[in-house]
Amino acid sequence: MTTREFKTHSAEETIALGRSLAPELKGLHLVLLQGDLGTGKTTLVKGIADGLKAAESHNVTSPTYTLIHEYRGAETNVYHIDLYRVEKRRELDTLGVEELLQEENSLLLIEWGEKFAQMVSAADGTIAITRVNDQERKIKFTKK
Repeated sequence: MTTREFKTHSAEETIALGRSLAPELKGLHLVLLQGDLGTGKTTLVKGIADGLKAAESHNVTSPTYTLIHEYRGAETNVYHIDLYRVEKRRELDTLGVEELLQEENSLLLIEWGEKFAQMVSAADGTIAITRVNDQERKIKFTKK
């Protein structure tokens, strides 16, 4: 298990960090995104999706209401999933996350995945974001 820590001081720096982390996420299938509301999880995903050439950063939006956003890249498909509004295992099962995990060359970035034990056990890594102040974020990437 390896852990790396970073600090960013703006949304632009957080996006840039996501771009630089993207190559390290290739080959992983499930990464949990942890952090309170508004800490910058989607902002980081903008950079990751851009770095993996699955979507340009300005096209990445929060999946809070749609639950899953799919970004198809030439080499990697990125699924940004938000489980904040999902309360029961049955609801999770209807989303088809298990099927997405079986896809070749797919990366699932799941917000609020720690609510479900099966997501935690299946995770290849976690990215935890903590708000230090209005602009500064502490980002901790742990890869199993």
